[in-house]
Amino acid sequence: MPFVVDRMSFGDVSEVMAIEKDSFTTPWPSNAYKKELGENVNAHYLVLRLASPEHPDQPLYRPAQPERRGFLGGFLLPLSRTRPPLPAPPDVRTMAGYAGLWLVIDEAHVTTIAVRPEYRGKGLGELLLVALTEIALDINARWLTLEVRVSNTIAQALYRKYGFKPAGVRPKYYSDNREDALIMWTDEIHSPAFQDRFMALRADLRERLIQAGELAPFAESLAPQSRRR
Repeated sequence: MPFVVDRMSFGDVSEVMAIEKDSFTTPWPSNAYKKELGENVNAHYLVLRLASPEHPDQPLYRPAQPERRGFLGGFLLPLSRTRPPLPAPPDVRTMAGYAGLWLVIDEAHVTTIAVRPEYRGKGLGELLLVALTEIALDINARWLTLEVRVSNTIAQALYRKYGFKPAGVRPKYYSDNREDALIMWTDEIHSPAFQDRFMALRADLRERLIQAGELAPFAESLAPQSRRR
């Protein structure tokens, strides 16, 4: 069943925490996510929801509560509002992963990306990174930055693919084993060079995920468009 990218809400926190505990040795507490969603106006969080079989451009389930803010477009983010998502039984898993970032002045700092173990290796982590990049463009950030374990060469390879470059090390950054963190930054994300690279990678990812049945195919009007300013 394909997935759609959607906004994280308070009703998602319990399922987000289940993925968090499967993904990190020192997971955030649930109240940290609630605080991020309710109080941090510079925080933007996403989830990957299962799509409805009858309406593949719609999530199967979305918690019934008002959204705190909207995002401004990008081919992954818009969702049709023609029908309300169906409620999910409490014992059914409805999402594959989640991600978030903070806007700090003009820097978009990726705070987390996590995918359920059974869905890894399908390109869904890359999908979340692309969606975060779209948000960074929409909120007029100038750069993207993140920290990654020095031993996590798989994640580093993905970030390098999207233009992140090593810029330093935070010694003993991770509290579980005192491992160093590699600091990575992109070039200016509104530059023509970054835009050309990003749009080509995004288009390729979209095609691959749709063909694999992992991403709901949207209308052609939602195909990637240039964001150059």
